Amino acid sequence: MFSDFPAPYQNWAATDPLDLFQAPICKAETNPKAHICRHLSQEARGCGHLVLWLDCDREGENICFEVIECTGFHLNKGRRIYRARFSSVTEKDILGAMANLVEPNRHEALAVDARQEIDLKVGVAFTRFQTSYFQGKYGNLDSRVISYGPCQTPTLGFCVQRYFQINTFKPEKFWSLHPYIIYNGYELQLEWERKKLFDIDVVIMFQKLVMEDGITEVTEISEKQETKGRPPGLNTVNLLKVASSALGLGPQVAMQVAERLYTQGFISYPRTESTSYPSSFDFKGTLGVLAKNPTWGSYVQRLLADGYNKPRVGTDAGDHPPITPMLSATENELGKDAWRLYEYVCQHFIGTLSPDCKYLRTKVEFSIGGESFQCVGQHVTVKGFTAIMPWLAIPEKNLPQFTKGEKIEISKVDLFEGSTTPPDYLSESDLISLMEKNGIGTDASIPVHINNICERNFVQVQAGRKLVPTPLGITLIRGYQCIDPDLCLPDIRSFIEHQITLVAKGQADHIHVVQHVLLQFRQKYCYFVKQIENMNTLFEAQFSALADSGRNLSKCGKCLRYMKYISSQPPRLYCNTCEEEYYLPQKGSIKLYKELTCPLDNFELLIFSMPGPEGKSFPLCPYCYNSPPFEGIDTLYSAAKTTGSSKLGKGAGMPCFLCPHPTCQHSMIAQGVCACPECSGTLVLDPVSAPKWRLYCNICNCLVFLPQGAHRISTTQESCPECDSKIIEVDFNKKTTPLEDGATLYSGCILCDELLHSLVEMKHGKSFFKRMASRGRGRGRGGVYRGRGRGSTGKKVDPKMSFRDF
Repeated sequence: MFSDFPAPYQNWAATDPLDLFQAPICKAETNPKAHICRHLSQEARGCGHLVLWLDCDREGENICFEVIECTGFHLNKGRRIYRARFSSVTEKDILGAMANLVEPNRHEALAVDARQEIDLKVGVAFTRFQTSYFQGKYGNLDSRVISYGPCQTPTLGFCVQRYFQINTFKPEKFWSLHPYIIYNGYELQLEWERKKLFDIDVVIMFQKLVMEDGITEVTEISEKQETKGRPPGLNTVNLLKVASSALGLGPQVAMQVAERLYTQGFISYPRTESTSYPSSFDFKGTLGVLAKNPTWGSYVQRLLADGYNKPRVGTDAGDHPPITPMLSATENELGKDAWRLYEYVCQHFIGTLSPDCKYLRTKVEFSIGGESFQCVGQHVTVKGFTAIMPWLAIPEKNLPQFTKGEKIEISKVDLFEGSTTPPDYLSESDLISLMEKNGIGTDASIPVHINNICERNFVQVQAGRKLVPTPLGITLIRGYQCIDPDLCLPDIRSFIEHQITLVAKGQADHIHVVQHVLLQFRQKYCYFVKQIENMNTLFEAQFSALADSGRNLSKCGKCLRYMKYISSQPPRLYCNTCEEEYYLPQKGSIKLYKELTCPLDNFELLIFSMPGPEGKSFPLCPYCYNSPPFEGIDTLYSAAKTTGSSKLGKGAGMPCFLCPHPTCQHSMIAQGVCACPECSGTLVLDPVSAPKWRLYCNICNCLVFLPQGAHRISTTQESCPECDSKIIEVDFNKKTTPLEDGATLYSGCILCDELLHSLVEMKHGKSFFKRMASRGRGRGRGGVYRGRGRGSTGKKVDPKMSFRDF
């Protein structure tokens, strides 16, 4: 389930973002097609008791009450609701949880509801205002939505803060002394105790003292046995950090791969904050599974024979055990990325049960001209866990045997000159660490927040998984800083989380907390709106005004002046005379369509082409696409949810292949040929597919290839008497015509005519047989379409020409 606003508040144009702070919210199924609520309700019928087995964290507790609501399970004298609390799916834990059932924790569930309501209302209010304000002014923002989020924006703030540190950094020169000695065949560089100095004259003075002495004396020799401890159990945050820094997988991709490995049974549940294994964990059994693996099987067998070590005591967050392997696998079974992640999970798990790494650290101290120097050697005595995790191995550095008090001649003294360097851009791994430290997001949401700031073009991922802020991201944070720095600082999230924790502990009323937090943000929102010109000044300096952006493409149907095509996100046309924007489909190319015009509004038509050999190409009228002229067309197509236009929502827009205009030559009525065999859509003729002529479905990805190489293929006004499909006319190429006597012109139904049907090829899904023809050119409810302009009669349209949900 997810929280959202009721339908009346979904309209950007009709709703003031300020009203969202007091708006009601509702919960809806995340995937309605799965019918999970209905399934739970059916399963609960006739049950005497309800036992809830869900994640043992706040979110799991919240889901408990969602399940209770879905099942309609109400307490009475004979019925009880129980909660099972467990940390791993082992026999001991399952039986222990069943023997110690408790009641669901309402306080923890309400804490999650409080967070969801706060994040929804605050995020949507600021996002709608910012997007509407700035996208209507600037043409090269290159972002579909200028979003704000109590977690997302501080995440961006960390990246921009590092950018500021880099750009304001002033390098400073420093100098250091590096004496060298040759002893028993070793050439050693001695490290200066002072490390480096920033005054060249002082360093030169020390250099003269050292060179004049020319002899170094061994003043101290010390040896110490050091231990590098094996790692604790692997939790989600550490997995994401390693995936980014070592495997080159972004957090979002890493979680998707981990979840796939989990559902396939290769690893345990990948969303956990715990690094401590439960006491009931079967280490020997899991090692036994890995002992058969060809990659590390021999190491595991030795570990079992010698006796494995108990893992280090980690943190038990009470949710799930650390991430561990469950089955043995090979690279051929999993594929490249999945194998690399699985391999690390296995190596980490084996490492937690391996001995610690032990090494001898030798430190030799020297004195030259009154200055102290040293060199350090390391010798590994027990590899321990570094044998299975070699990237964590201690580097070996051997030293010759020195004697205290002996004197050695210096071979040379180098004067090293360097400069201080700025910090590097944050890597994804660095950012995850900062988010965890400051309480920004959870193990489940951290990848989502990082992915959001990337998708919305606030930062770009560059070489080494470094996060470099874009001009848009930098300008946004600078704007928040000059209006209200709290909006982009992590403190604001810490404040919210503190209030949420009080609710979870039953120390605060969830309604009062939500009201209190929303009141604070409402006041911040009002102040932000009043001061928006301060941020706008920064945008003016960085971005081009809408009127100065884009290139001339097509004529406006209202003023007959050329409109400018702005290709940056979100793609749109802008009429400088009328000062109106018309949003276009995304992820494709736009061209003018032969200077043809729409009969309804006189706007010039465009052709949109999706990329790839199987991508659709279709005409559209910019005005109809943004303002569908026919009532009843509710399921629209592929435009961005961007500004305050009430006509635009996710998946919005009406191309010509959805238009039921009865006379327009570009509409579904004119270009539709027959029903789609895959869905409730209509197969329409692709107008610019020559010479590889084809039909495509106006709903799904079904493609039907028509006779290839024909000079021309067009629809006619005639229908097939057998199946009611549209008759098409084909003008074959003279050299390749299948007709007798070299004839080229042929008309027929692609379903009923044997010649045409033999030349038709389906690209996706089911076979394309005549039996599909009984559905006509579409199926569904039919209905009346009323619209604006010429050709709209208000009469009923043939139901065979309409289709479901229209």
